[in-house]
Amino acid sequence: MDKKRAVPTSGQASTQLRRHPRVRVSAPFPCSFSVVGLKRRWPAVDPGDLGVVYDVSTKGARVMTEAVISPGDRITLSLQLPNHPSATCIELATVRWGKEQTYGVEFEGLSPAVDTRLQKFMDHSSKHRAVSAS
Repeated sequence: MDKKRAVPTSGQASTQLRRHPRVRVSAPFPCSFSVVGLKRRWPAVDPGDLGVVYDVSTKGARVMTEAVISPGDRITLSLQLPNHPSATCIELATVRWGKEQTYGVEFEGLSPAVDTRLQKFMDHSSKHRAVSAS
């Protein structure tokens, strides 16, 4: 995920500079993940491999989890986007930063179908927030 940068100005709010717009979701939604290369017996799921998504873009997400992951870890991620009947699977993502139990992950090599699904979710969420803010 791209790092955000604040540009302070005298007496004005800081401006966020991002290459890829993100959507802060109105209600966090669940996700699950596993570290790439970690061998597990199917269908064992460790409760620590569950998380909550707080914001998302077509290039990454901010998630909270009790799992032990670190910057540099490569993971697969399954997002249960609101109002979608099936999970959206991110085949590869890299943990870019972590603070306490919150992590920024960057998606890598999304398929066109997943990219389109994320973009539609973001467009719908942005329109919904604009209508409810007015």
